[in-house]
Amino acid sequence: MFSNKSGVLAIAVAALLPTCFAGWLVWDSLRGPGGGDEPQRVLPLPSVSASTSASTSTRTDGKAAAGTATPSALPLTGKVIVLDPGHNPTDRDHTAEINRLVDIGNGRKACDTTGTATKAGYTEAAFTLDVVHRARALLTARGATVKLTHDTGGPAFGPCIDERARIGNEAGADAAISVHADGSATGNRGFHVILPASIHEGIADTRSIVAPSRRLGTAVRQHFADATGSAPANYLAGGTGLVTRSDLGGLNLTTIPKVFIECGNMRDPKDAAELTDPAWRQSAAEGIADGITAFLRGKT
Repeated sequence: MFSNKSGVLAIAVAALLPTCFAGWLVWDSLRGPGGGDEPQRVLPLPSVSASTSASTSTRTDGKAAAGTATPSALPLTGKVIVLDPGHNPTDRDHTAEINRLVDIGNGRKACDTTGTATKAGYTEAAFTLDVVHRARALLTARGATVKLTHDTGGPAFGPCIDERARIGNEAGADAAISVHADGSATGNRGFHVILPASIHEGIADTRSIVAPSRRLGTAVRQHFADATGSAPANYLAGGTGLVTRSDLGGLNLTTIPKVFIECGNMRDPKDAAELTDPAWRQSAAEGIADGITAFLRGKT
């Protein structure tokens, strides 16, 4: 006869047998179809590329889901950029208004000017608006908030050079650039970037933005040359493509990093052929946008 203790032990063993048998079945299935000692190989999960991991959307529960880029994944999210198209297509109809003198700190200058044009009549004002529109699209796609000092259908003239500076200052912009094209002699070719001089006079004080503006200008010079294939101007600044000036109200009155770019010489036939080419203007916009992006990401 078995004791009570032996009976309890037998019952416990019998209860464990089904569990052990089930466990053996699971283990056997993992050994693979050959029944050998090598366990079944577990395939790694597909890797996620950097572009895929950055491409996410927000689900209803607030978490990211794959598929669409979130604003935080874009390189210029949170950045404010002011683009200033030089001159205004209707300035020519408001000569009295644009000739009014405004204070630029170290002197007084005309509110605005009509700008130059190619010999065939393509105006600098039309050129600058086109390039700025293209650059705005590129920068907006990178997450930036882009403000223009004026646009098609905007003010009847100008705005004046002091107001152009004020628009960037009041926006608290991280960077600003004024887009132009030069009107020099035939044979003078290439682009150049204009940097603010260090001024502390009257209402002008550029001391705090001279250094960052130089970094911005250097980045724009490099990326503009890369994108367009253009060389720095051959008729000033010793071919460096960087010029410092103290007579431009749009720079004298700025309190944020800002530069001007003269994209080429509209009075030279070879430069004019490029400036009037939409494909080249797209390249110019890319160079400007890439330079601003590099500056804002600290890659200068």
